[in-house]
Amino acid sequence: MTARRQGGFPRSLPRLVYADSQGMIYDHPTLTMAAMNGPEAVLPEAVELIPLPEGSRLFTIPDTPPLAWDRRREQFTVVETVRGVRGTVQAVSAFMAPGFARTLLPACDYSRKQVHLPLWSYTAVGWDDERDCFVVAATRVDSNRNWDPANYDDRTLDPLVRQRLREMPGNRLLEQLSRCAIDYHCFAAKNLFYRRWEAPLPISPACNSACLGCISLQPSECCPSNHDRIGFVPTPEEIVEVALPHLQQAPEAIVSFGQGCEGDPILQAPTAAEAVRRLRGATSRGTINFNSNGSLPRRVAELCDAGVDSFRFSMNSVLEERYNAYYRPTGYCFADVRESLLVAKQAQRFTMINYLISPGVSDAPEEVAALLAFVEETGVDMIQMRNLSIDPHYYNGAMQVAGRGIGIYRLLERLKQRFPRLQFGYYNRTRERFHPPGLEQSWPIP
Repeated sequence: MTARRQGGFPRSLPRLVYADSQGMIYDHPTLTMAAMNGPEAVLPEAVELIPLPEGSRLFTIPDTPPLAWDRRREQFTVVETVRGVRGTVQAVSAFMAPGFARTLLPACDYSRKQVHLPLWSYTAVGWDDERDCFVVAATRVDSNRNWDPANYDDRTLDPLVRQRLREMPGNRLLEQLSRCAIDYHCFAAKNLFYRRWEAPLPISPACNSACLGCISLQPSECCPSNHDRIGFVPTPEEIVEVALPHLQQAPEAIVSFGQGCEGDPILQAPTAAEAVRRLRGATSRGTINFNSNGSLPRRVAELCDAGVDSFRFSMNSVLEERYNAYYRPTGYCFADVRESLLVAKQAQRFTMINYLISPGVSDAPEEVAALLAFVEETGVDMIQMRNLSIDPHYYNGAMQVAGRGIGIYRLLERLKQRFPRLQFGYYNRTRERFHPPGLEQSWPIP
């Protein structure tokens, strides 16, 4: 394998990072960091290498040797052994802090992998001697600091959880969210108990998609899900009891249907709509958001009429074949998702795509062309660039990816050039910030 230059290599390329069999991480004295776009090895460009963001984590890819760039031989090479390290070495990946989109995957020989990797997002990482730090192939897509891990100190959480549970005895939704906050360390659930920012409202045990990377339900032969899915449908009374104080009192208040611990709330749209009507009858404060697969346009219209302020519809691709391969929809098709966006826009609601990105798929030339046309047609306000949490090798195979894409960074540049007022992000917005000044700013986000 030989390197394919995209241009703009750093003056001094970062070193390969690898791990021994015990998980100890080292940088290689002579070999250079490589990365992957889809199934193809590449050298990262200077523009996409940033210091490992605070709150990110490093972890190994078990029993999978890394790929590196050998400058002396001018080729990529599989690194199975390193002098002084006992046994086969392992590839290392970064799990990015929220607000950062990865641009390249870890480079390793995935054919050696013995396990189906857990549902995390995998990012290329190396060691930069000049900056004396780990670097990752990523870019910041949202400047909102509310979600920084430093804002979530569990030492103050437990008393608040007990206090809220005493205030609302018997509220099953609150009990669910207490488990999400304590057991699953969900930042949004913690916000509910801190009574600040965005808080979750899971309501649906059912889903009409069977996503390959679903974090709340996986077949037994696959990797385990990250959460237990909610097992009941809360009543409108339970929803209002939890959500109303948050809307009335929290700074930058948002309540959001559609969470990682549920199916899709659009299947419980009548319950959600009734709760929203009651909430809006009691307060005009705060933002009510609805995260969904957008499979039922008539339900989206019902939710608009009830008073939902914003919608975020999830998709991994705007190409129907790849969408179907990942979402495996039941009783709906991608045209319904497109129609839901149009319905919400016609009702003058703020619309977002929860775009589940993976280098090689999201930036494939055919995907880029289709996405530009999709944004033109729907007039979507924001694309949330979310790192898809799934085994990269498994996902590339499921999407039948044969080559590399144009680069995630270039995808962002093309979108911004074509649609100057299109917003990029990672988090939902309050109504006050739906259309902030300076939308025509160039990429990247400062």
